[in-house]
Amino acid sequence: MAQLWGGRFEKSTDEVAYNFNASLSFDKRLYRQDIKGSMVHASMLARQGIITADEGEAIKKGLESILEDIDSGKLEFSSEYEDIHSFVEANLIDRIGDTGKKLHTGRSRNDQVALDMKLYIREEIGTMDEYIKDLQNVLFNIMSENLDTYMPGFTHLQKAQPVTLAHHIGAYFEMFRRDRSRLSDIRDRMNYCPLGAGALAGTTYPLDREYTAKGLGFTGPAMNSMDCVSDRDYLIEFLSAEATIMMHLSRFCEEVIIWNSNEYRFVEIDDAFSTGSSIMPQKKNPDMAELIRGKTGRVYGALMALLTTMKGIPLAYNKDMQEDKEMVFDSIDTTLDCLLLFKSMMKTMKFNRENMAKSARGGFTNATDAADYLVKKGVPFRDAHSVIGLLVLDCIEKNCTLDELPLDVYKQRHSAFEEDIYEAISLETCVNTRQTLGAPGKGSMMKCLDEYRRYLGHEGI
Repeated sequence: MAQLWGGRFEKSTDEVAYNFNASLSFDKRLYRQDIKGSMVHASMLARQGIITADEGEAIKKGLESILEDIDSGKLEFSSEYEDIHSFVEANLIDRIGDTGKKLHTGRSRNDQVALDMKLYIREEIGTMDEYIKDLQNVLFNIMSENLDTYMPGFTHLQKAQPVTLAHHIGAYFEMFRRDRSRLSDIRDRMNYCPLGAGALAGTTYPLDREYTAKGLGFTGPAMNSMDCVSDRDYLIEFLSAEATIMMHLSRFCEEVIIWNSNEYRFVEIDDAFSTGSSIMPQKKNPDMAELIRGKTGRVYGALMALLTTMKGIPLAYNKDMQEDKEMVFDSIDTTLDCLLLFKSMMKTMKFNRENMAKSARGGFTNATDAADYLVKKGVPFRDAHSVIGLLVLDCIEKNCTLDELPLDVYKQRHSAFEEDIYEAISLETCVNTRQTLGAPGKGSMMKCLDEYRRYLGHEGI
Protein backbone atom coordinates (compact mmCIF):
# COMPACT_ATOMS: atom_id res chain seq x y z
CA MET A 1 0.00 0.00 0.00
CA ALA A 2 1.77 3.15 -1.25
CA GLN A 3 0.90 6.14 0.94
CA LEU A 4 2.24 9.67 1.17
CA TRP A 5 1.54 10.28 4.83
CA GLY A 6 2.85 7.33 6.92
CA GLY A 7 5.44 9.19 9.02
CA ARG A 8 3.47 9.69 12.20
CA PHE A 9 1.73 6.31 12.10
CA GLU A 10 3.04 3.32 14.06
CA LYS A 11 1.11 0.63 12.23
CA SER A 12 -0.46 0.05 8.85
CA THR A 13 -4.03 0.90 7.91
CA ASP A 14 -6.50 -1.95 8.23
CA GLU A 15 -6.90 -3.53 4.81
CA VAL A 16 -10.67 -3.07 4.74
CA ALA A 17 -10.28 0.53 5.89
CA TYR A 18 -7.59 1.12 3.25
CA ASN A 19 -9.80 -0.17 0.46
CA PHE A 20 -12.74 1.82 1.82
CA ASN A 21 -10.63 4.99 1.82
CA ALA A 22 -8.81 4.45 -1.49
CA SER A 23 -10.01 6.25 -4.62
CA LEU A 24 -7.65 5.20 -7.41
CA SER A 25 -10.28 2.87 -8.86
CA PHE A 26 -12.30 5.89 -9.95
CA ASP A 27 -10.06 8.98 -9.73
CA LYS A 28 -7.58 7.39 -12.15
CA ARG A 29 -9.55 9.08 -14.92
CA LEU A 30 -8.03 12.35 -13.62
CA TYR A 31 -4.49 11.31 -14.53
CA ARG A 32 -4.12 13.79 -17.40
CA GLN A 33 -5.32 16.67 -15.27
CA ASP A 34 -3.16 15.61 -12.33
CA ILE A 35 -0.04 15.42 -14.48
CA LYS A 36 -0.80 18.67 -16.28
CA GLY A 37 -1.32 20.48 -12.98
CA SER A 38 1.91 19.01 -11.58
CA MET A 39 3.89 20.16 -14.62
CA VAL A 40 2.75 23.76 -14.23
CA HIS A 41 3.28 23.59 -10.47
CA ALA A 42 6.85 22.35 -10.99
CA SER A 43 7.52 25.12 -13.53
CA MET A 44 6.29 27.69 -11.03
CA LEU A 45 8.46 26.24 -8.24
CA ALA A 46 11.53 26.49 -10.48
CA ARG A 47 10.60 30.00 -11.64
CA GLN A 48 10.30 31.13 -8.03
CA GLY A 49 13.62 29.53 -7.07
CA ILE A 50 11.96 27.11 -4.67
CA ILE A 51 13.54 24.27 -6.65
CA THR A 52 16.33 24.58 -9.21
CA ALA A 53 15.75 24.88 -12.93
CA ASP A 54 17.37 21.48 -13.46
CA GLU A 55 15.07 19.92 -10.87
CA GLY A 56 12.06 21.52 -12.52
CA GLU A 57 13.13 20.18 -15.92
CA ALA A 58 13.73 16.69 -14.53
CA ILE A 59 10.29 16.65 -12.91
CA LYS A 60 8.65 17.84 -16.12
CA LYS A 61 10.36 15.18 -18.24
CA GLY A 62 9.52 12.50 -15.68
CA LEU A 63 5.86 13.52 -15.70
CA GLU A 64 5.81 13.57 -19.50
CA SER A 65 7.14 10.01 -19.59
CA ILE A 66 4.50 8.87 -17.12
CA LEU A 67 1.77 10.46 -19.25
CA GLU A 68 3.10 8.81 -22.40
CA ASP A 69 3.30 5.41 -20.72
CA ILE A 70 -0.24 5.62 -19.33
CA ASP A 71 -1.59 6.70 -22.71
CA SER A 72 0.19 3.83 -24.48
CA GLY A 73 -0.83 1.26 -21.88
CA LYS A 74 2.76 0.57 -20.88
CA LEU A 75 2.09 1.83 -17.35
CA GLU A 76 -0.99 0.37 -15.70
CA PHE A 77 -2.79 1.55 -12.60
CA SER A 78 -2.18 -0.58 -9.52
CA SER A 79 -4.36 -0.96 -6.42
CA GLU A 80 -1.26 -0.64 -4.23
CA TYR A 81 -1.63 3.12 -4.62
CA GLU A 82 -4.20 5.05 -2.62
CA ASP A 83 -5.19 7.58 -5.26
CA ILE A 84 -4.13 9.11 -8.55
CA HIS A 85 -1.90 11.63 -6.75
CA SER A 86 0.15 9.00 -4.93
CA PHE A 87 0.29 6.88 -8.10
CA VAL A 88 1.80 9.70 -10.16
CA GLU A 89 4.16 10.90 -7.44
CA ALA A 90 5.43 7.41 -6.56
CA ASN A 91 6.09 6.62 -10.21
CA LEU A 92 7.87 9.95 -10.62
CA ILE A 93 10.16 9.18 -7.69
CA ASP A 94 10.87 5.73 -9.13
CA ARG A 95 11.95 7.37 -12.39
CA ILE A 96 13.94 10.42 -11.31
CA GLY A 97 14.85 9.66 -7.70
CA ASP A 98 14.75 12.10 -4.78
CA THR A 99 14.10 15.08 -7.04
CA GLY A 100 10.61 13.69 -7.53
CA LYS A 101 10.01 14.13 -3.81
CA LYS A 102 10.21 17.90 -4.27
CA LEU A 103 7.15 18.08 -6.55
CA HIS A 104 4.71 18.34 -3.67
CA THR A 105 6.44 21.40 -2.18
CA GLY A 106 3.88 24.11 -1.39
CA ARG A 107 0.98 21.85 -2.29
CA SER A 108 -1.58 19.63 -0.55
CA ARG A 109 -3.75 16.89 -1.94
CA ASN A 110 -6.63 19.17 -0.98
CA ASP A 111 -5.79 21.88 -3.51
CA GLN A 112 -4.43 19.26 -5.91
CA VAL A 113 -7.68 17.32 -6.16
CA ALA A 114 -9.67 20.56 -6.32
CA LEU A 115 -7.51 21.54 -9.30
CA ASP A 116 -7.84 18.16 -11.00
CA MET A 117 -11.63 18.21 -10.74
CA LYS A 118 -11.88 21.75 -12.05
CA LEU A 119 -9.66 20.95 -15.03
CA TYR A 120 -11.65 17.80 -15.71
CA ILE A 121 -15.08 19.45 -15.45
CA ARG A 122 -13.92 22.33 -17.60
CA GLU A 123 -13.02 19.87 -20.37
CA GLU A 124 -16.26 17.91 -19.94
CA ILE A 125 -18.29 21.11 -20.19
CA GLY A 126 -16.67 21.70 -23.58
CA THR A 127 -17.43 18.14 -24.69
CA MET A 128 -21.03 18.34 -23.49
CA ASP A 129 -21.52 21.67 -25.26
CA GLU A 130 -20.32 20.10 -28.52
CA TYR A 131 -22.68 17.13 -28.08
CA ILE A 132 -25.64 19.46 -27.55
CA LYS A 133 -24.62 21.57 -30.53
CA ASP A 134 -24.47 18.42 -32.69
CA LEU A 135 -28.00 17.57 -31.56
CA GLN A 136 -29.14 21.11 -32.33
CA ASN A 137 -27.79 20.77 -35.86
CA VAL A 138 -29.92 17.66 -36.34
CA LEU A 139 -32.96 19.51 -34.95
CA PHE A 140 -32.21 22.49 -37.19
CA ASN A 141 -32.26 20.24 -40.27
CA ILE A 142 -35.58 18.70 -39.20
CA MET A 143 -37.03 22.17 -38.72
CA SER A 144 -35.77 23.38 -42.10
CA GLU A 145 -37.43 20.44 -43.84
CA ASN A 146 -40.77 20.68 -42.04
CA LEU A 147 -41.96 24.28 -42.21
CA ASP A 148 -45.15 23.02 -43.90
CA THR A 149 -45.61 19.85 -41.87
CA TYR A 150 -48.80 20.49 -39.92
CA MET A 151 -49.50 18.78 -36.63
CA PRO A 152 -51.57 19.38 -33.52
CA GLY A 153 -50.13 21.36 -30.67
CA PHE A 154 -51.13 20.06 -27.25
CA THR A 155 -51.94 21.32 -23.79
CA HIS A 156 -52.88 18.84 -21.06
CA LEU A 157 -52.10 16.16 -23.68
CA GLN A 158 -55.22 17.30 -25.52
CA LYS A 159 -55.21 18.78 -28.99
CA ALA A 160 -55.19 22.54 -28.70
CA GLN A 161 -54.15 24.46 -31.83
CA PRO A 162 -52.42 23.51 -35.07
CA VAL A 163 -48.70 24.13 -35.33
CA THR A 164 -45.92 22.75 -37.53
CA LEU A 165 -43.35 20.11 -36.78
CA ALA A 166 -40.71 22.80 -37.28
CA HIS A 167 -42.30 24.90 -34.56
CA HIS A 168 -42.66 21.97 -32.17
CA ILE A 169 -39.04 20.90 -32.65
CA GLY A 170 -38.01 24.52 -32.22
CA ALA A 171 -39.27 24.46 -28.64
CA TYR A 172 -36.66 21.80 -27.83
CA PHE A 173 -34.00 23.71 -29.77
CA GLU A 174 -34.62 26.59 -27.36
CA MET A 175 -34.36 24.29 -24.33
CA PHE A 176 -31.00 23.02 -25.50
CA ARG A 177 -29.87 26.56 -26.24
CA ARG A 178 -30.53 27.43 -22.59
CA ASP A 179 -28.63 24.29 -21.56
CA ARG A 180 -25.56 25.46 -23.45
CA SER A 181 -25.87 28.90 -21.90
CA ARG A 182 -26.00 27.36 -18.42
CA LEU A 183 -22.87 25.31 -19.12
CA SER A 184 -21.08 28.45 -20.30
CA ASP A 185 -22.09 30.31 -17.13
CA ILE A 186 -20.83 27.46 -14.96
CA ARG A 187 -17.51 27.40 -16.77
CA ASP A 188 -17.01 31.13 -16.26
CA ARG A 189 -17.94 30.96 -12.58
CA MET A 190 -15.74 27.97 -11.75
CA ASN A 191 -12.70 29.10 -13.71
CA TYR A 192 -10.53 30.17 -10.76
CA CYS A 193 -7.48 28.18 -9.78
CA PRO A 194 -7.31 26.57 -6.33
CA LEU A 195 -3.66 25.52 -6.60
CA GLY A 196 -1.60 27.26 -3.93
CA ALA A 197 -4.29 27.09 -1.28
CA GLY A 198 -2.46 24.20 0.37
CA ALA A 199 -4.47 22.15 2.83
CA LEU A 200 -6.58 25.18 3.76
CA ALA A 201 -4.32 28.08 4.85
CA GLY A 202 -1.97 28.68 1.95
CA THR A 203 1.78 28.22 2.37
CA THR A 204 4.90 30.03 3.53
CA TYR A 205 6.61 29.39 0.19
CA PRO A 206 6.66 32.36 -2.22
CA LEU A 207 4.31 30.78 -4.76
CA ASP A 208 3.23 32.73 -7.83
CA ARG A 209 -0.43 31.79 -7.96
CA GLU A 210 -1.15 34.12 -10.85
CA TYR A 211 1.49 32.34 -12.96
CA THR A 212 0.01 28.94 -12.11
CA ALA A 213 -3.53 30.09 -12.85
CA LYS A 214 -2.52 31.56 -16.21
CA GLY A 215 -0.50 28.49 -17.14
CA LEU A 216 -3.55 26.28 -16.55
CA GLY A 217 -5.97 28.53 -18.45
CA PHE A 218 -7.84 29.97 -15.47
CA THR A 219 -9.18 33.50 -15.19
CA GLY A 220 -7.13 33.91 -12.03
CA PRO A 221 -6.41 32.34 -8.64
CA ALA A 222 -9.25 31.60 -6.22
CA MET A 223 -9.28 34.25 -3.51
CA ASN A 224 -9.90 32.29 -0.31
CA SER A 225 -7.81 29.23 0.51
CA MET A 226 -10.40 27.69 2.84
CA ASP A 227 -13.19 28.09 0.33
CA CYS A 228 -11.40 26.80 -2.74
CA VAL A 229 -10.33 23.48 -1.20
CA SER A 230 -13.84 22.81 0.10
CA ASP A 231 -15.83 24.29 -2.78
CA ARG A 232 -18.06 21.85 -4.62
CA ASP A 233 -20.60 24.43 -5.76
CA TYR A 234 -19.41 24.13 -9.33
CA LEU A 235 -20.06 20.38 -9.25
CA ILE A 236 -23.53 20.92 -7.83
CA GLU A 237 -24.21 23.49 -10.55
CA PHE A 238 -22.84 21.15 -13.19
CA LEU A 239 -24.97 18.26 -11.95
CA SER A 240 -27.97 20.59 -11.93
CA ALA A 241 -27.26 21.57 -15.53
CA GLU A 242 -26.91 17.90 -16.48
CA ALA A 243 -30.18 17.11 -14.69
CA THR A 244 -31.88 19.84 -16.71
CA ILE A 245 -30.39 18.52 -19.96
CA MET A 246 -31.64 15.05 -19.07
CA MET A 247 -35.07 16.45 -18.19
CA HIS A 248 -35.27 18.02 -21.64
CA LEU A 249 -34.19 14.76 -23.28
CA SER A 250 -36.71 12.86 -21.18
CA ARG A 251 -39.57 15.16 -22.18
CA PHE A 252 -38.59 14.81 -25.82
CA CYS A 253 -38.35 11.03 -25.47
CA GLU A 254 -41.80 10.90 -23.89
CA GLU A 255 -43.23 12.66 -26.95
CA VAL A 256 -41.33 10.39 -29.33
CA ILE A 257 -42.74 7.39 -27.47
CA ILE A 258 -46.27 8.79 -27.75
CA TRP A 259 -45.78 9.74 -31.41
CA ASN A 260 -44.45 6.24 -32.12
CA SER A 261 -47.52 4.54 -30.64
CA ASN A 262 -50.06 2.76 -32.84
CA GLU A 263 -52.68 5.34 -31.94
CA TYR A 264 -50.60 8.29 -33.20
CA ARG A 265 -48.19 6.90 -35.80
CA PHE A 266 -46.57 10.32 -36.21
CA VAL A 267 -43.08 8.83 -36.41
CA GLU A 268 -41.28 5.63 -37.11
CA ILE A 269 -38.12 5.03 -35.12
CA ASP A 270 -35.35 3.43 -37.15
CA ASP A 271 -34.77 -0.29 -36.56
CA ALA A 272 -31.29 0.53 -35.25
CA PHE A 273 -32.85 2.31 -32.27
CA SER A 274 -35.71 -0.09 -31.56
CA THR A 275 -36.01 -3.58 -30.12
CA GLY A 276 -38.48 -6.43 -30.45
CA SER A 277 -40.36 -8.67 -28.06
CA SER A 278 -39.27 -12.16 -27.05
CA ILE A 279 -42.89 -13.36 -27.28
CA MET A 280 -44.84 -10.93 -29.49
CA PRO A 281 -43.53 -11.02 -33.07
CA GLN A 282 -45.26 -7.80 -34.14
CA LYS A 283 -43.64 -5.55 -31.54
CA LYS A 284 -41.19 -2.75 -32.33
CA ASN A 285 -40.45 -1.06 -29.05
CA PRO A 286 -38.96 2.44 -28.51
CA ASP A 287 -36.53 1.08 -25.93
CA MET A 288 -33.77 3.63 -26.51
CA ALA A 289 -36.16 6.51 -25.87
CA GLU A 290 -37.47 4.73 -22.78
CA LEU A 291 -33.96 4.11 -21.47
CA ILE A 292 -33.00 7.76 -21.88
CA ARG A 293 -36.18 8.68 -20.03
CA GLY A 294 -35.26 6.20 -17.30
CA LYS A 295 -31.64 7.27 -16.96
CA THR A 296 -32.79 10.80 -16.18
CA GLY A 297 -33.53 9.63 -12.64
CA ARG A 298 -29.95 8.40 -12.34
CA VAL A 299 -28.59 11.90 -13.00
CA TYR A 300 -31.17 13.44 -10.67
CA GLY A 301 -29.95 11.01 -8.01
CA ALA A 302 -26.35 12.19 -8.38
CA LEU A 303 -27.41 15.80 -7.87
CA MET A 304 -29.43 14.99 -4.76
CA ALA A 305 -26.63 12.78 -3.40
CA LEU A 306 -24.02 15.53 -3.66
CA LEU A 307 -26.35 18.16 -2.19
CA THR A 308 -26.98 15.81 0.71
CA THR A 309 -23.26 15.08 1.15
CA MET A 310 -22.38 18.79 1.27
CA LYS A 311 -25.21 20.08 3.43
CA GLY A 312 -23.61 19.55 6.84
CA ILE A 313 -19.87 19.77 6.16
CA PRO A 314 -17.91 22.39 8.13
CA LEU A 315 -14.92 24.21 6.68
CA ALA A 316 -12.57 23.24 5.23
CA TYR A 317 -11.84 19.92 3.49
CA ASN A 318 -13.49 16.74 4.79
CA LYS A 319 -13.16 13.22 3.42
CA ASP A 320 -16.90 13.20 2.66
CA MET A 321 -16.03 15.26 -0.42
CA GLN A 322 -14.36 12.25 -2.03
CA GLU A 323 -17.92 11.06 -2.67
CA ASP A 324 -18.29 13.69 -5.39
CA LYS A 325 -16.25 11.87 -8.01
CA GLU A 326 -18.04 8.61 -8.72
CA MET A 327 -21.44 10.26 -9.00
CA VAL A 328 -20.10 13.10 -11.16
CA PHE A 329 -18.20 10.72 -13.44
CA ASP A 330 -21.25 8.50 -13.82
CA SER A 331 -23.56 11.43 -14.54
CA ILE A 332 -21.21 12.74 -17.23
CA ASP A 333 -20.99 9.33 -18.90
CA THR A 334 -24.76 8.92 -18.71
CA THR A 335 -25.59 12.37 -20.08
CA LEU A 336 -23.10 12.19 -22.93
CA ASP A 337 -24.25 8.71 -23.91
CA CYS A 338 -27.88 9.84 -23.90
CA LEU A 339 -27.13 12.95 -25.99
CA LEU A 340 -25.23 10.89 -28.56
CA LEU A 341 -27.90 8.19 -28.75
CA PHE A 342 -30.78 10.65 -28.94
CA LYS A 343 -29.10 12.64 -31.71
CA SER A 344 -28.64 9.49 -33.80
CA MET A 345 -32.21 8.38 -33.13
CA MET A 346 -33.61 11.74 -34.23
CA LYS A 347 -31.37 11.86 -37.30
CA THR A 348 -32.74 8.54 -38.58
CA MET A 349 -36.38 8.99 -37.52
CA LYS A 350 -39.07 9.15 -40.20
CA PHE A 351 -42.00 11.54 -39.82
CA ASN A 352 -45.46 10.60 -41.08
CA ARG A 353 -46.61 13.99 -42.33
CA GLU A 354 -50.02 12.77 -43.51
CA ASN A 355 -50.92 11.34 -40.11
CA MET A 356 -49.77 14.50 -38.40
CA ALA A 357 -51.93 16.69 -40.62
CA LYS A 358 -54.89 14.34 -40.26
CA SER A 359 -54.56 14.48 -36.49
CA ALA A 360 -54.37 18.28 -36.58
CA ARG A 361 -57.66 18.42 -38.50
CA GLY A 362 -59.37 16.44 -35.76
CA GLY A 363 -59.81 17.54 -32.20
CA PHE A 364 -61.11 21.00 -33.13
CA THR A 365 -57.65 22.56 -33.14
CA ASN A 366 -59.05 25.36 -35.34
CA ALA A 367 -61.75 26.36 -32.84
CA THR A 368 -59.79 29.40 -31.63
CA ASP A 369 -59.43 30.58 -35.21
CA ALA A 370 -63.17 30.17 -35.74
CA ALA A 371 -63.73 32.40 -32.72
CA ASP A 372 -61.20 34.91 -34.08
CA TYR A 373 -63.15 34.88 -37.36
CA LEU A 374 -66.21 36.17 -35.52
CA VAL A 375 -64.17 38.74 -33.60
CA LYS A 376 -62.93 40.16 -36.90
CA LYS A 377 -66.59 40.47 -37.89
CA GLY A 378 -67.19 42.67 -34.83
CA VAL A 379 -68.45 40.01 -32.41
CA PRO A 380 -67.09 40.38 -28.84
CA PHE A 381 -64.61 37.59 -28.09
CA ARG A 382 -66.53 36.23 -25.12
CA ASP A 383 -69.68 35.88 -27.29
CA ALA A 384 -67.61 34.35 -30.11
CA HIS A 385 -66.12 31.86 -27.67
CA SER A 386 -69.60 30.75 -26.61
CA VAL A 387 -70.84 30.42 -30.20
CA ILE A 388 -67.89 28.23 -31.23
CA GLY A 389 -68.34 26.09 -28.13
CA LEU A 390 -71.93 25.38 -29.26
CA LEU A 391 -70.69 24.60 -32.77
CA VAL A 392 -68.19 22.12 -31.33
CA LEU A 393 -71.12 20.40 -29.61
CA ASP A 394 -72.91 20.34 -32.96
CA CYS A 395 -69.88 18.66 -34.52
CA ILE A 396 -69.68 16.08 -31.75
CA GLU A 397 -73.35 15.28 -32.25
CA LYS A 398 -72.89 14.98 -36.02
CA ASN A 399 -69.51 13.21 -35.73
CA CYS A 400 -67.75 15.69 -37.96
CA THR A 401 -65.12 18.45 -37.79
CA LEU A 402 -65.61 22.20 -38.00
CA ASP A 403 -64.29 22.02 -41.56
CA GLU A 404 -67.09 19.58 -42.46
CA LEU A 405 -69.94 21.34 -40.68
CA PRO A 406 -72.51 22.73 -43.17
CA LEU A 407 -72.70 26.51 -43.55
CA ASP A 408 -76.39 26.57 -42.59
CA VAL A 409 -75.49 25.16 -39.16
CA TYR A 410 -72.93 27.94 -38.76
CA LYS A 411 -75.53 30.52 -39.68
CA GLN A 412 -78.03 29.07 -37.22
CA ARG A 413 -75.53 29.83 -34.48
CA HIS A 414 -74.58 33.31 -35.77
CA SER A 415 -75.49 35.36 -38.82
CA ALA A 416 -71.94 36.67 -39.26
CA PHE A 417 -70.72 33.40 -40.74
CA GLU A 418 -70.12 33.34 -44.50
CA GLU A 419 -68.55 30.91 -46.97
CA ASP A 420 -65.09 32.27 -46.13
CA ILE A 421 -65.23 30.58 -42.71
CA TYR A 422 -63.79 27.42 -44.27
CA GLU A 423 -60.73 29.23 -45.58
CA ALA A 424 -60.33 30.99 -42.24
CA ILE A 425 -60.14 27.69 -40.34
CA SER A 426 -58.01 25.68 -42.77
CA LEU A 427 -54.75 24.32 -41.32
CA GLU A 428 -52.69 26.52 -43.61
CA THR A 429 -54.54 29.66 -42.55
CA CYS A 430 -54.56 28.76 -38.86
CA VAL A 431 -50.80 28.30 -38.85
CA ASN A 432 -49.55 30.87 -41.33
CA THR A 433 -51.59 33.83 -40.10
CA ARG A 434 -49.72 33.53 -36.81
CA GLN A 435 -46.73 35.70 -37.63
CA THR A 436 -45.83 37.19 -34.26
CA LEU A 437 -42.25 36.52 -33.21
CA GLY A 438 -42.01 32.96 -31.94
CA ALA A 439 -45.26 31.82 -33.55
CA PRO A 440 -45.54 28.87 -35.98
CA GLY A 441 -46.33 30.91 -39.10
CA LYS A 442 -43.93 30.24 -41.94
CA GLY A 443 -42.66 33.80 -42.13
CA SER A 444 -41.97 33.87 -38.42
CA MET A 445 -40.29 30.48 -38.54
CA MET A 446 -38.05 31.58 -41.42
CA LYS A 447 -36.79 34.45 -39.25
CA CYS A 448 -36.27 32.00 -36.41
CA LEU A 449 -34.24 29.67 -38.63
CA ASP A 450 -32.10 32.60 -39.76
CA GLU A 451 -31.30 33.30 -36.10
CA TYR A 452 -30.52 29.65 -35.42
CA ARG A 453 -28.33 29.49 -38.52
CA ARG A 454 -26.20 32.34 -37.18
CA TYR A 455 -26.19 30.80 -33.70
CA LEU A 456 -24.90 27.47 -35.03
CA GLY A 457 -22.32 29.14 -37.24
CA HIS A 458 -23.96 28.23 -40.55
CA GLU A 459 -23.34 31.57 -42.25
CA GLY A 460 -22.86 31.09 -45.95
CA ILE A 461 -24.09 27.50 -45.90
